[in-house]
Amino acid sequence: MCDSKTMPPAPSPSPKNRTLGFAACFLASSLWGCGFFFGKIALDEMNVGAMVFYRFFFAAIVLAPFLFTHRPRFDRSGWLMLLGASFLGVPVQFLLQFYGLSLTTVSHAALMVGTMPVILAVGAAVFAHERMDRIGWIALAASTTGAALIALGGHSGKPGEASLTGDLLVVLSLAIALFWILGNKRLLDRNSAISVTAWGNALGTLMLIPIIPILFGLPPIHHVSPKAWLALIASGVLCTATTTLLWNWGMTQVPASQAGVLLNMEPLVGSLLGILVLGERLGPSAWIGGAMILAAAITLTLHSKTTVAGIIPE
Repeated sequence: MCDSKTMPPAPSPSPKNRTLGFAACFLASSLWGCGFFFGKIALDEMNVGAMVFYRFFFAAIVLAPFLFTHRPRFDRSGWLMLLGASFLGVPVQFLLQFYGLSLTTVSHAALMVGTMPVILAVGAAVFAHERMDRIGWIALAASTTGAALIALGGHSGKPGEASLTGDLLVVLSLAIALFWILGNKRLLDRNSAISVTAWGNALGTLMLIPIIPILFGLPPIHHVSPKAWLALIASGVLCTATTTLLWNWGMTQVPASQAGVLLNMEPLVGSLLGILVLGERLGPSAWIGGAMILAAAITLTLHSKTTVAGIIPE
C-alpha cells in the first residue's frame, strides 16, 4: 500500500457533462466497429501478430506528442495498475481477439462484442460498486438479446465463413478487456484521460515489441499493398488512438455500466460493414437484433440511472 502522504493529490472535481460523455463513448464504439473491417483487410497480407503490432505502432505515433505535453503523475500503485491494464488491454486482448477474427467473419466477430455490455455491467457491479436501476438492466438484456438474434445464423464450418472457435475467442478477449476498462476507470480518478491513454498505449506497444517476433516472426515491410497500409493506418489512428481518447474521457463523465451498453454500436457498425462492403450475409433476425441494440442504447442513455457506492444517482 502506498503511503497517503506520497500520493499525488486528486484533481479538484469538475462538473460532469453526461450528454457529451455519452456522445464520446458512442463515437468511440462506432469507430471501434470499423476495427474488424480494417483488420480483415490487413490479415489478407500478414499474420495476426504483424497486424496488431502495426495497429498500435501507428496509434503510438499519433499519441507520442501527449507523452511530452502530459507528463505522468502516477504514484507507484498507479504505475503498477497501468502496466497491468496495458498488458491485458493490448497484447493479451488484441492478439486473442484478432486471432479469433482470422477464424471467423467480420460480421460474427463484431456481433460477439454484443456480450461486452453485460460483462462490463457485471464487472462494474462487482469491482466498482455500481448499481444500475431496472431500466438499465432491461436495456442491457434487450441489447444482448439483439446481438444473440444476429448471431443465430449459425456456423457452417466452411473455410472463410463463421466458426464457433473464432467467435468464442473474441468473447474471451472481451472478458479480458473488462479489466483494462475498469483499470483505466480507476486511473482516471486521479489522472487525465489523455495521460492515461497516451502512456497506456505506449506501454502496450512496447510490450508487443518482444512478443510479436517470438510468437509470429518479424512483421513484413516489403510486399505489403497500399490498401493494407491504409487499413493499418486507419486502424491505428481512428480505431485505436482516437477511440481510446474518446472512451477514456467519456468514462470520466458517465458510469462504466451505463457507458457499456454503447459498446453495442461496435457490433452494429461492424456487422453492417461486413454485409455491405464484404458481402457477408445475415438473416432477418439480424435486422431485428440491430434495432434492439439501438433502442437499448437510446433507452439507457435517456432514462436509466446508476448509483455508485451510495452516491447520488447519475
